Amino acid sequence: MKMLKKMRLLFLLGLLVSAEAYSQSIATLRRQIAQIADSKDAVVGVAITGRDGQDTLSVYGSRRFPMQSVFKFPIAVAMLSEVDKGTFSLDQKITIKKSELLPGIYSPIRETYPEGATLTIAEILRYTVSLSDNVGCDVLLRLLGSPQEVERYFHERSFKEISIKINEEIMQGDWEAQFRNWTTPNEANRILQACYENRDNLLSPESYDFLWGLMKTTETGKNRLKGQLPEGTVVAHKTGWSGRNEVTGITAAVNNIGVVFLPDGNYFYISVFVTDSKEDLETNERIIADIAKAAWDYFARQ
Repeated sequence: MKMLKKMRLLFLLGLLVSAEAYSQSIATLRRQIAQIADSKDAVVGVAITGRDGQDTLSVYGSRRFPMQSVFKFPIAVAMLSEVDKGTFSLDQKITIKKSELLPGIYSPIRETYPEGATLTIAEILRYTVSLSDNVGCDVLLRLLGSPQEVERYFHERSFKEISIKINEEIMQGDWEAQFRNWTTPNEANRILQACYENRDNLLSPESYDFLWGLMKTTETGKNRLKGQLPEGTVVAHKTGWSGRNEVTGITAAVNNIGVVFLPDGNYFYISVFVTDSKEDLETNERIIADIAKAAWDYFARQ
């Protein structure tokens, strides 16, 4: 009996020690993030969630941040949902007129097809997600009906802290307009997790694989989430950037959200939004890279 009580006591002590170590480790990660962010003239929002919802923390997690091109991820989800319904098909051809190739906005489609093009929806999605093409984005929104249709899709699935009101043409033409498309770091992570885990069968297996293939081959933001991670690390992610206001010198958005995959097969979700920044682009991107590396080091030790 005494031996049994002793074993129980040792077990309880082990649980207490583990809980204390976990608490200290999370606290250490939080302090590292604070040190990274507090030394910069910017507001930094962070949400980090481990696999199965474990090991979570947030900084300004409930604050609303302008998404910029991060909103192309939910747009792709909404479009693929319509593909699954049979409203569209990935091999359906869409004509993009020369008049839609707006000058002054970022568009690899325009650079490749300056006279216009006929592309499949799959191709337009690749341009929009993996290359962050603004023309492709607005074509998808036109097909869906309006930006609000994407917002409605997520609101109906209990993601309320996301606002999608305008397209890229409006957003890129009016500095203040970008703040109408916003989300919070916590909500961005919730959406990432729900979509990656395909909760409630949000997408068919085919659409799911297509979406995450696009996210894993994103070419923008190489100096953000991926910037300081070990070479070859797989990151399924989406970026956003506002540029700098020519009058105030303020950058409204340097963002990156994604799923970071560890060598042991585990992964974590991370959303970092930098706003109201007086720093240069290199510094803003380094903030994101430093936070992602701190999170990587934490989860790699688990």
